[in-house]
Amino acid sequence: RARLTVVGFARPQEIYAPHSIRIEGQLTLGGLFPVHARGADGTPCGDIKKENGIHRLEAMMYALDQINQDEQLLPNVTLGARVLDTCSRDTYALEQSLTFVQALITKDTSDVRCTNGDPPVFVKPEKVVGVIGASASSVSIMVANILRLFQIPQISYASTAPELSDDRRYDFFSRVVPPDSFQAQAMVDIIRSLSWSYVSTIASEGSYGEKGVEAFTQLSKEAGGICIAQSLRIPHNSKLEDYDKAVQQLLETQHSRAVVIFASEEDIRGVLNATKRANQVGHFLWIGSDSWGAKGSPIHQLEEVAVGAITILPKRSSIKGFDEYFTGLTLENNRRNVWFAEFWEENFDCRLLSSSKREDTSRKCTGQERIGIDSRYEQEGKVQFVIDGVYAMAHALHTMQRELCPDYPGICPDMEAADGKALLKYIRNATFNGSAGTFVMFNKNGDAPGRYDLFQFQTTNNTNPEYKVVGQWVDSLQLRVEELQWPGDSEDEVPVSVCSLPCKTGERKKRVKGMPCCWHCELCDGYQYQYDETSCRLCAYNMRPNPNRTACQPIPIVKLEWSSPWAVIPVFLAVLGIIATIFVMATFLRHNDTPIVRASGRELSYVLLTGIFLCYIITFLMIGKPDAGVCAFRRIFLGLGMCISYAALLTKTNRIYRIFEQGKQTVTAPRFISPTSQIAITASLICVQLLGVLVWFAVDPPNTIVDYDEQKTVNPLLARGILKCDITDLQIICSLGYSILLMVTCTVYAIKTRDVPEDFNEAKPIGFTMYTTCIVWLAFIPIFFGTAQSAEKLYIQTTTLTISMNLSASVALGMLYMPKVYVILFHPELNVQKRKRTCSAPPHMTPSALQQVLGRLRCL
Repeated sequence: RARLTVVGFARPQEIYAPHSIRIEGQLTLGGLFPVHARGADGTPCGDIKKENGIHRLEAMMYALDQINQDEQLLPNVTLGARVLDTCSRDTYALEQSLTFVQALITKDTSDVRCTNGDPPVFVKPEKVVGVIGASASSVSIMVANILRLFQIPQISYASTAPELSDDRRYDFFSRVVPPDSFQAQAMVDIIRSLSWSYVSTIASEGSYGEKGVEAFTQLSKEAGGICIAQSLRIPHNSKLEDYDKAVQQLLETQHSRAVVIFASEEDIRGVLNATKRANQVGHFLWIGSDSWGAKGSPIHQLEEVAVGAITILPKRSSIKGFDEYFTGLTLENNRRNVWFAEFWEENFDCRLLSSSKREDTSRKCTGQERIGIDSRYEQEGKVQFVIDGVYAMAHALHTMQRELCPDYPGICPDMEAADGKALLKYIRNATFNGSAGTFVMFNKNGDAPGRYDLFQFQTTNNTNPEYKVVGQWVDSLQLRVEELQWPGDSEDEVPVSVCSLPCKTGERKKRVKGMPCCWHCELCDGYQYQYDETSCRLCAYNMRPNPNRTACQPIPIVKLEWSSPWAVIPVFLAVLGIIATIFVMATFLRHNDTPIVRASGRELSYVLLTGIFLCYIITFLMIGKPDAGVCAFRRIFLGLGMCISYAALLTKTNRIYRIFEQGKQTVTAPRFISPTSQIAITASLICVQLLGVLVWFAVDPPNTIVDYDEQKTVNPLLARGILKCDITDLQIICSLGYSILLMVTCTVYAIKTRDVPEDFNEAKPIGFTMYTTCIVWLAFIPIFFGTAQSAEKLYIQTTTLTISMNLSASVALGMLYMPKVYVILFHPELNVQKRKRTCSAPPHMTPSALQQVLGRLRCL
């Protein structure tokens, strides 16, 4: 091997490919495949990879054979190949890829001589016009950096890192598989369709894993509604402890069951094994990238851990022609593949030569074994894309030849002189039906369109778990949720992966700072309703929240009903009082000219009885349904009945007081003691009350209102609006105030006339009436105002007011008129005029003066 100086490098590099496949052709394509796994303990290469390595490599060989046999595609041109093993390591792949640039390296041979002194004769290496590969994104990134320096186009069949879409850094890179940005979008759509909002991520260290998770994280933020609970990275050369630590970290967020995993096959197995060791089988809900896809190797002997996993794989089809080609390969007809013998040993578990590296078996290979008969065979998932990548390069070369060499068979000088930039243009413009019948094309960044199949690993029966296609993603998600199966008892019910459960109806979300998917639920209390999922609002003053607090509804309007216990008692007392009042009035009218009726002052008695009657009538107005008419009558009669009653009593007591006071000084009769004068005085007192009511009407016309504050309870369901007249407590007291003033004045006169003769007229009964009435109204005031804040205010105050008025009227009726009615009806012999009557005079009055006074008062 010659040692050559590579221009642009700081030190000599040995261009060297100890194990490679070389196929002669007029145009040579490079190939990069992970034929072997990464080596351990410093060795570059490890065990052979049957599917990812040999299947994919033979797919390129198959495609070249098909193209070279096709007379329509690249006629008169034979494609050759130089295929290298990357050993699944980026640095090793970079060293190997220098083979592709040998023909483009300028060599300085001026000081090189053979042993005989002659200048050396160099065999010109083949020119590689384009490279198919690599597989892993990290390897493609490393190789792309060297190939772009020499303008060699590159088409990958499996690298999906979003980073490679950057046309400024990787301008000569194209791929027939969609980038992970599409895959990440598909994952976001899957998670949203399953109503998962709290997920974790696992990435293998390197471009594929880290960039894939980065794309998923960015897209999930843009979509909204998805939060990342844990974002873990598995380091290179990871150990068991690394996987166990990752699983323990995932378990720290128990509610985040969904795990998005962008990782290599080795890391997927490591995580699944760690889950099994942690006894968490069935807990995690895996969302696997295309590195998992529908492969059996990552889950071999770990099927129970993988049940329910949803995985993604670019849309693919099994290429029947390749199956026939590959299963027909033998050691005799496939000598061009330098690694095929090693594959043969691994595939059939036998040894070919005594120098074989396999030490775990002593069985010798016969060479008569057949793939698919003596061993299990299933076409690897990326075979289609390898074939499409080779065909994309062939179609680009075909178009280039047709344009640059229109009348030239084979390759013309113009085509030989064309650089990689020209070929890249033809690659990006290539469009054709691929090996699986799908349309192959590239966008301006060299990416293929996103087309994915969605798989779920399901246990259809206990002995045969398998991947089942459950949907697809072609620009949008089409997921058959009804076909999904999940680990655990509820196989058909979609499990939950959320930070916080949805709030109940009527509760708002109080989000946790920095975690929009996590929240605490707070009930919209009081008179608030749920305006949206994050806020509550107060209902209008006449509204209350409905039972589930999703909206407001009108507060029910109530009034004091006739059937209410608060109304029954006052009405009963009022009915009895009205009957008694009518009975007394009828009795007095029938015995109008009898001495007892005349002596009681007929005119004022009828006025007083009218006032008592009105005091009973007000009960019905206070309980009746409020409207403008009822409210007007309430204002009129609320104080009128008491005003009439106490105006008559005040006139009576004032008359008695004036007669006795003037009798002490002179025998002349006081003024205004005649019945007509008494009626006039009483009427003038009543007019004051009526005048006040008229002013009230003018200032504030009567109307009804609904009071929502009176019964606005803590529990909105018990809230009620009270329909009532627009009369405040203060207005009620003012309306009764004048009557109370008359009552107090009357009481004062009753006290002053307490010393009249025992058997005089009505002074004593009036006095007892007023004393009792004062007690009743003194009890009324604290009850009326003490219940102002009560929820039963309307009922208590109305009942208290009506009962107080009923009692006041009943006291007057009972003490002033019932004894007279009793005498009139049951002792008529006493209801006669007596000629003589002896009265004892007060200490300060002479007997003659007393007789004159008694004569004026018509004393019996």
